Amino acid sequence: MRTHRIAAIPGDGIGTEVIAAGLEVLEALAHRDGGFRLAVDHFPWSSEYFLAHGHYIPPGGLEALKQFDAIYFGAVGSTKVPDHVSLWGLRLPICQGFDQYANVRPARVLPGLKSPLANGQGIDWVIIRENTEGEYSGSGGRVHRGLPDEIATETSVFTRRGVERIHRFAFELARKRPRKRLTLITKSNAQRHGMVLWDEVFVEVARDYPDVATDRELVDAATTRMVLKPQTIEVIVATNLHADILSDLAAALTGSLGVAPTANFNPERHFPSMFEPIHGSAFDIVGKGVANPIATFWTAVMMLEHLGENAAAQRLMQAIEKTTATAEMTPDLGGKGTTASVTAAVVKVL
Repeated sequence: MRTHRIAAIPGDGIGTEVIAAGLEVLEALAHRDGGFRLAVDHFPWSSEYFLAHGHYIPPGGLEALKQFDAIYFGAVGSTKVPDHVSLWGLRLPICQGFDQYANVRPARVLPGLKSPLANGQGIDWVIIRENTEGEYSGSGGRVHRGLPDEIATETSVFTRRGVERIHRFAFELARKRPRKRLTLITKSNAQRHGMVLWDEVFVEVARDYPDVATDRELVDAATTRMVLKPQTIEVIVATNLHADILSDLAAALTGSLGVAPTANFNPERHFPSMFEPIHGSAFDIVGKGVANPIATFWTAVMMLEHLGENAAAQRLMQAIEKTTATAEMTPDLGGKGTTASVTAAVVKVL
């Protein structure tokens, strides 16, 4: 029997609830499949852990994670800890430390769900986000703190190597899609250095993929195109900040942040990749039992595909779609279901 080692990091807020639901579904799926098992180790790294120990990831923590085949991550963020402390304490050290430079976020309207757009059924996108540099490189600082002339700098860092590899990843993915269409999104009219490098490298890489149709859009215009002409988009590649924002818009346009999955890939597999739902900690519904687990289940589909368990991944995706089609939904989708009832429904289909 094939064994895959999974590091589960539920983190904060509803992350603990949806990761528990995801592991329940994965266990049922593995039992149904019979050809593989998941050996799961749980890591208690969270904001409460930080407050108790002074760090999110203990010394040697990343080395321990290297031994796993994949990381199943919930959320990080707490009202007790500043957001920049929690993000740079847990998620970003893993993404950057493991060179998970390709963040992949699919978006489409699942059966039974309704987009707020009249033509929302035309949404079938994959947003590819550069995940380790750019606007979230961490380069910058503050001086003269508290004084009238205090200065804060936030420097976006774009390397030719980093830009080229995310473009090649995007072209490779677009080549496998039905329409083979890739849209580059930047802001090179106003940001004339890093964004222009993105444009130039994109054109260079495109020469190696003559079978992929391309176009480009400025990020502000892209928001209107996503709303007014969703059918004209298939695959998007954008910088760390731009894709972060656009993918949240994409999630909202497909029904809810509660259904949107994410994969943080190290494509060369030198390090484990990390899989997480988009939605974050969602403090307002913590402990109410109504967190939508669909994003976490769909994230598990992406994790299974990465692990080579394609038949199981397809079976889980079908179970998700059959469940949403029955209107067994949590309140964020207009339903009366709970985390437990949606989880039970998916397990029953499996």
